[in-house]
Amino acid sequence: MDLSRLPRLAEVVRAAGLAPDRRLGQHFLLDPAVLARVAASAGPIEGRPVVEVGPGPGGLTRALLERGAFVTAIEKDPRCVEALRPLVAAAEGRLRVIGGDALRLPLAEVADAPATVVANLPYNVGTALLVGWLHELDRVRAMHLMFQREVALRLGAAPGGADYGRLSVLAQLLCRVERRFDLPPGAFQPPPKVRSSVVSLWPLESRPEGTRLRALERVTAAAFGQRRKMLRSSLNGLGQAPEALAEAAGVSATARAETLAPAQFLKMAERLVGG
Repeated sequence: MDLSRLPRLAEVVRAAGLAPDRRLGQHFLLDPAVLARVAASAGPIEGRPVVEVGPGPGGLTRALLERGAFVTAIEKDPRCVEALRPLVAAAEGRLRVIGGDALRLPLAEVADAPATVVANLPYNVGTALLVGWLHELDRVRAMHLMFQREVALRLGAAPGGADYGRLSVLAQLLCRVERRFDLPPGAFQPPPKVRSSVVSLWPLESRPEGTRLRALERVTAAAFGQRRKMLRSSLNGLGQAPEALAEAAGVSATARAETLAPAQFLKMAERLVGG
């Protein structure tokens, strides 16, 4: 496989008329050094299945192929699907491009085995995509994802801080989370108004699934939906007395959600399931 004969990414963008579409949250990465660094964050992927969402003109796709991965790329923009055709031909069977909306495509439909997910996620759907994948972790080897820095900080936030919230609890109970490095706005075309961060998430062997996960989502949605209120108010309406749920977590019903550790939310979820 020889990708060196392909046009430079800037030429691909220009020839295909790929003006980034704000409605799709597009910010293209074109710098080969930055792209290589993002691909390297995934670790050894030679011969392994990788799922990429939003490949755009194919910069990160090239970097993943150069590391030996078998890539399935999901692209919503028909212009980009067309622009990727020469790369598909050059990849000699190691690249499949699916035209469609990743929010509507379960990983089980695009990957035959547990895959590594590597993506420069569109800002407008990045969180929604991640939450969906947290329900499919049996199909995931690891995720190495680029978010706006604000979301990255939430994922790894500790209790008590302003960034700590529902996303922090869900991610940390299901995965080992590590924020790897930041990228400035100037690394993208067009430059976004915010900095971006690459975050790695590795599924935990022991994690809530099924009814426990659904109960956890209910508890965290209620608790952080009214985060300034005490648990005795915010947890009302879950079908059990807030005092009983708080007791299961080992805290007072006068505590607020932002002070509880992820494991304490899991205790409340298990109490909700157990009745």
